[in-house]
Amino acid sequence: LARGVVSFCAVKTSRAPPPLDPEEPEKVATAVTQWGLGYVVLTSVDRDDLDDQGAGHFRAVVKNLKKMNSDVIVEALTPDFRGELDLVELVATSGLDVYAHNIETVEKLQRRVRDRRAGYAQSMNVLSHVKKVNQNTLTKTSLMLGLGEADDDIRATLHDLRNIDVDVITFGQYLQPSRRHLPVKEYVTPEKYAEWQQEAEGLGFKYVASGPLVRSSYKAGEFFLRNLVKEREANAIKVAAEPN
Repeated sequence: LARGVVSFCAVKTSRAPPPLDPEEPEKVATAVTQWGLGYVVLTSVDRDDLDDQGAGHFRAVVKNLKKMNSDVIVEALTPDFRGELDLVELVATSGLDVYAHNIETVEKLQRRVRDRRAGYAQSMNVLSHVKKVNQNTLTKTSLMLGLGEADDDIRATLHDLRNIDVDVITFGQYLQPSRRHLPVKEYVTPEKYAEWQQEAEGLGFKYVASGPLVRSSYKAGEFFLRNLVKEREANAIKVAAEPN
């Protein structure tokens, strides 16, 4: 079955999801190319009903995008693939530029906020493994605030993320989708978001977006990330061209 109801998310699940569209990788690549996009974010619902949980489909879409337009920056916002690192590797080595996986909340609130099959350590392992198999890929994650987390919890999470070399983090306000979902514990002030941005930048994150209306795929960061990816590519070419 597809992943069950999540206490913070209003996306509905299906007990009998339709099969994947084998033409989707080509359709997506064609559409993105025709639209002239320079930065594209791919995401999906969880597909626990599939043997590879959709990892192969992610890979095919990225490869088609890069084949049709090698200049486009591709970010994939993925599920945790139930911690199966071979599936994480399929996506991480597909040619994408930014691998995003959201840890969502601090460690002590994971069980209350996320699906029981997800978890703090599992998400950390996903993000860590990406860098092990592809050092050139930027890794990215997101935290929702206002769920009852304490400052020390957030601070510990930031240190854990930097210890596995996560490059990008976003902070945004949790908003209750319906009465059936978790209530908001706190509306965090814009001043507090500014403080978290400053602290995260001080820890060495390459890019931080922090504000009540910020979401994991935040348009204001695309220009910065695109430039960062291109700068890395140029440096790699320069190093390769240098005599031994």
